[in-house]
Amino acid sequence: MIKRLIVICIAIISSSVFAQQGTASPYSFYGIGSLKFKGTVENRSMGGMGVYLDSIHLNLRNPASYVGKNIDAYPFEGESRPVKFAVAGTTSNVTLKGDSGEIDGNSSTFDYIALSVPIGKFGFGFGLLPYTSVGYKLDDINDNDDIINRFRGEGGVNRVFAGFGYQITKKLGFGVDINYNFGNIQNSAIEFAYTPEGEPVELQTREDSRSDLSGVNFNFGLAYKTKVSDKLELSATATFAPESNLSSDNTRSFSTIIINTVTERELTLNTTEADLDAQNLRNTKLTLPSRWSLGTGLGKPQSWFIGAEYTFQNTSRFSNPFYSNDVSSFENASEIAVGGFYIPDFDAFSGYFKRVVYRAGFNFSNTGLVVKNESIKQFGISFGLGLPVGQRSSDPFSNLNLGFEIGQRGTTNNNLIQENFINFNVSLSLNSRWFKQRKYN
Repeated sequence: MIKRLIVICIAIISSSVFAQQGTASPYSFYGIGSLKFKGTVENRSMGGMGVYLDSIHLNLRNPASYVGKNIDAYPFEGESRPVKFAVAGTTSNVTLKGDSGEIDGNSSTFDYIALSVPIGKFGFGFGLLPYTSVGYKLDDINDNDDIINRFRGEGGVNRVFAGFGYQITKKLGFGVDINYNFGNIQNSAIEFAYTPEGEPVELQTREDSRSDLSGVNFNFGLAYKTKVSDKLELSATATFAPESNLSSDNTRSFSTIIINTVTERELTLNTTEADLDAQNLRNTKLTLPSRWSLGTGLGKPQSWFIGAEYTFQNTSRFSNPFYSNDVSSFENASEIAVGGFYIPDFDAFSGYFKRVVYRAGFNFSNTGLVVKNESIKQFGISFGLGLPVGQRSSDPFSNLNLGFEIGQRGTTNNNLIQENFINFNVSLSLNSRWFKQRKYN
């Protein structure tokens, strides 16, 4: 128990890394940034598919995962489900490919920390995660290799959530998450001016904008399981997040700067605040589009599972009056994820790797972002391992999850950027019995 508390304390401290830049994607310039949360490491290792729910793993894509059937194995003995705790992080490497060449970037980020507690037919959960991330550095260069515009951005939206689930019948569970979203997005832009001789002028102008975001949204989930034969079990899931709004408190300023041509450091000489009140842009609303998913899968409990999930988001409804540009728009987004797992022998007394969970999957999505009339699409494949870490006699279900993702986003058409990414994910999933019912003869 003491060792677990130490691990939990370390995990809580690690949650302070929200200030880090969690992406190097130029596409995080648009909307409220690149989607950072894509499910647990277990989900992501199966192509992002969130259909599979059980009593020993958190599934943060579907709040119906807070409930489930009791575990027969020791130390639960059919009386309860475990308290589930999980913490995760990701190391990413991305190659940005354009018409003029390639450049590499990397980042290491905190992904989530969450806890789920069972209480009879009910289950409760809460946690913390970065939801979107902004991190880009873009230079717009003309045919003479002169910089025309320079764009920089950082920030993102974080999420604190609390949810509960209820086991309606032995086969059907329901859950809902209440999410509080908060964060800020900071952008700067410089439009370079040149002399008639083609030399950059000494004094340039930089525009700085900041939005402080906050708001609440909901996510509802259903999960259904039924035996279709003595050995096979059918699973079906559905989730729905209604359309919601984020409040945005905005500031914008214009600064006269001098740029060191060697170090590119910027010296600010003076700053003027923009009158956003006169433009009705001081306080605005961002529309977060509705999203729903449907999934189904078939498997042999504690042996193998394969499933598929379709997700749709009404991204064409997204709007942000504070930031607008002429080259991008939004269309409806969709994703298909297929994946599964295999366990050679979950209760093997010898042979450690017989109890390891082997996961794999793939996904294809239209992100909903359209830049220069090009729909930004993404494809990825993933693999993963679930490694038992607890003592087999007293803690058979805690595990270390490792995931590997490789994929591609975007295109080089119309002078855009294609991202080739590799992600390595790791999570620690701990299970413990909350209390034990005393028995008397």
